[in-house]
Amino acid sequence: MGLGIMATQPFSKQIGRLRTDYTAPLGLLIGLGGILLGLVLEGGRIAEVAQVTAAVIVFGGTLGAVILTTPASMLKSAMRRLKHVLFEEDAPMEPIIEAIVGLAAKARKNGIVSLEQEIAQVQYPFLYRGLMLAVDGTATTEMRELLELEMKLDIADAELDAKVFEAAGGYAPTIGILGAVIGLIQVMKHLDNLSQVGAGIAVAFVATIYGVGSANLLLLPLGQKIRLRAQKSMRIKQLMLEGIMSISQGINPRLIRRKLDTFQRSDKRFQRSSTRLEATPSRAASA
Repeated sequence: MGLGIMATQPFSKQIGRLRTDYTAPLGLLIGLGGILLGLVLEGGRIAEVAQVTAAVIVFGGTLGAVILTTPASMLKSAMRRLKHVLFEEDAPMEPIIEAIVGLAAKARKNGIVSLEQEIAQVQYPFLYRGLMLAVDGTATTEMRELLELEMKLDIADAELDAKVFEAAGGYAPTIGILGAVIGLIQVMKHLDNLSQVGAGIAVAFVATIYGVGSANLLLLPLGQKIRLRAQKSMRIKQLMLEGIMSISQGINPRLIRRKLDTFQRSDKRFQRSSTRLEATPSRAASA
């Protein structure tokens, strides 16, 4: 009596959509703005740090180092992962819990095979695959092993993508120092004109600013954001896994709701801790 519609409607309307996450560009804007404002307050000019040569040395050298150390497949995967920094998959726990409880109620009343039509409307791939395994009669032990293996591989892929950006964040400051040395070499060639030496040294160190700034304002935060996104996605999948297993085992829908509500309470604590973690410099940044 409408259980199928109630169970699947939340998925078709809410789950799987991508929504723009404005925190990433906002954070970068605030970081850059704070640095440039400090420069101006100290009597400097923004044009003094707008050096094309320094940018070419730092960003070109960093990109070359990353390409040299990273297999092409991993590099492409990391670039595709940037989508998860600017866009967040809309997967609120509440409609997922409601849908799972609705499916559990129908499975308990009519048998798990009766869910096949409703499952076809589920938009979330992980939940769809898990429910299909349950409907096909896969043993609970094997089903849990398969789904947990998928989860482990997903988090491992995200970790590798995050490390690509963290590696770039490690190279950039060193390349920046290299750019400063190159600039100082050029300054030393013109010691006969001491009036230009001071200005030349100042320009030479712009490359260091680019290297340290890009590492700590862009590259390292990107790696951290990718890692946190993957952890949040993993919590959603853990909720789905427990729901799938509970449906397969024929557990009372009320007990399933109580179990899954625990994930929702834990998710609120996770979001608070993630916010604090994003504000804490990573080990690589402090090194």
